Amino acid sequence: MVAIELEKQLRAPQLEMAPYPPKAITLATGEILVVREARKDEAATLLETVYPLIGVARDYYDIVAARMYSEILGWVRDRTANEFVLVGAINGVIGGIVTSRMKDRQVGISLHTLTVKRGLRIGAQLFAAKMEHHIEYLGQEEVYIVAESPIGFRRWMIEYGLEDLSDQYPAIQHELGGIPTYSLTRELYYEVKGEKVFGERPIDPKALATADTLVVPDEYPQIPDFKRRAS
Repeated sequence: MVAIELEKQLRAPQLEMAPYPPKAITLATGEILVVREARKDEAATLLETVYPLIGVARDYYDIVAARMYSEILGWVRDRTANEFVLVGAINGVIGGIVTSRMKDRQVGISLHTLTVKRGLRIGAQLFAAKMEHHIEYLGQEEVYIVAESPIGFRRWMIEYGLEDLSDQYPAIQHELGGIPTYSLTRELYYEVKGEKVFGERPIDPKALATADTLVVPDEYPQIPDFKRRAS
């Protein structure tokens, strides 16, 4: 009992957060990507998906995967305040995951975007969904964003035209280590929403049902000759 009470004291305080309504996105292949909030009882499946990528240096998967792994653990064990996890699945198979959190009611902190199935802009769709949640459903005024790979920098900082806050360092810095911080403001979000944020709501119940049970992918196409499970 003492251990249980002590563990409760270690949990991060949590703000009440609005849920993210699921949506369906039709990909270039005609496949349906279901984007929804992950549940904490799905953490083991998320971790199993992320773990193999920790050892992959290509395109900086290693640092993104390692940090996301810890973020999912912090989320499920209540060691991170106000965190949410969104997942994109095709017929239940995880195609990508994003993590993020609220710093407070006004400011969001974008954490990581990890694409498992590349070539279909799933990462871009999930990042946009993350921004949609921060601005539209959580009602935040801006989101702090950093990039840990050149691909991420092109996708977020350049394509979105994010506001560079690096001249305000160290007064404003992202919690991922003080690397150059950028901001997506509410005003900028609505300027780019039409060309960045996609998906249909309400989602067809049959489509939503395909993502009821998340499945760890058997293949990681972006990594030649990589096998998730030992034969």
